[in-house]
Formats: sequence, structure tokens, C-alpha cells
Amino acid sequence: MNDFVQLWVYLASTPLFGLTATLVVYAGASALYERLGRAPWANPVLWSVVTLGILLLVTHTAYPVYFAGAQFIHVLLGPAVVALAWPLWQRRSELRRRGVALALAALVGGASTAAASVALGLALGLPGKVVRSLAPKSVTSPVAMGIAERIGGLPALAAVFAILTGIVGALSAKYLFNLLRINSLAVRGFALGTSSHGIGAARALQVDAEAGAYAGIALGLQVLLASLLLPMAFLLSF
Repeated sequence: MNDFVQLWVYLASTPLFGLTATLVVYAGASALYERLGRAPWANPVLWSVVTLGILLLVTHTAYPVYFAGAQFIHVLLGPAVVALAWPLWQRRSELRRRGVALALAALVGGASTAAASVALGLALGLPGKVVRSLAPKSVTSPVAMGIAERIGGLPALAAVFAILTGIVGALSAKYLFNLLRINSLAVRGFALGTSSHGIGAARALQVDAEAGAYAGIALGLQVLLASLLLPMAFLLSF
């Protein structure tokens, strides 16, 4: 027993803990996800976050200690996003034909999500900093943090809102699309990428390459449009 305690203390105090815990938990969640037929509610991102959060609480492990190892995986987020360009390249001629329509859809979709978030925050009487942190919730979290900082929000809170938005979208999109009788994989993917950024795009890519490609372009368009237009909109409105 003493040997086990000493081993745990050693692992918890080194970067090996965060890296190993993240890989093991996500691998287990992914295996369960596949076994359950890729059911949306079994999304491995959701259950990995829940499991790791419980693990850190139970073991009294400080987040900086955990992240000292998990940052090695965090670095891979950039290449992972860039990899989404491959299915887009495979459909480049089709995307050229639909370029204007996709840009307009991204503009309307992004503006709608941001406006709805701000309106909800104001209706609930939330503090100004919280409302500003809500605005970029449908943009991938690193960009959402930068936008929130520029418009007077809280970057850390913006990241939380963005992650929650992505998880909720990945969990509920299939049921919502079925309810609305939206069957086009391209439309489903684009809508998911617009509202739920990287987590939604990952879910779309798991379902179908076509959906994943359109989710990827929606993600990219939202990053570009939100980075340019949200700071301008807050500057003119508040």
C-alpha cells in the first residue's frame, strides 16, 4: 500500500500525470463511444472532461500540476485544426461554386449566435463582463479568449462558454436536425461547425467526411468573421 501511495505522489507531481491521465481517460471514453454505436450522448470529449474533473477533485490535484503534462496534447490542437483543411481541399471545386452562399450563411449564422447570446445575457441581468464573454461562445476557444479580451470580457470564462457550447452542440445536433428534417450532410456539418466550432466539427467528421468538410469550413469562417466583426460591433454598440 505504501508503495502505491508513493507511486501516486510521484506521478501527481510530474508532467507524466497529466499526460497519462488524459490519454488513458480519452482512450477509454472513445472505446465506450464506439461500443455504444457513436451515440451523441456518449461523446468522448464530454465524458473525458467529467472524468478528469472528478479525478482532480478526488486526488486534490491542482489544475496547473495537471496541465503541466496535458499541455503536450494542447500543443497538438493547432495541427489538428490545420488537418481539417484536407477534406476541404478534396472538395475545392465544389466549395468555389458555393463560396458566396457559404460566406453569407456563415455571416448570418455567426451574427445570430452572438446576438442571441448577448440578448440572453442582458435579459438575465448578467454583469457586463459576463455578457461580453458570452458573445464569442460559438468560436473555437483559443480565438474566443482573444476576442473576449479585446471586447472587455473574461478570457477564461469565454473559454468555458465556448467548450460548453461545443459539447451541447455535439450532443444535441443529431436530434435537432432529425426534428427539423434536415437530411443534407453538408448542411448538417456547416450548421454544426457554425454553432459548435471545433468540438462540433470533430463530431461531424466522425459521422461523415462530407459533413466534416463543411463543418471545417464553417469553423474557419467563424474564426475569421468573429475576429474582425465582433470587436467592431461592440465598439459601435456599447
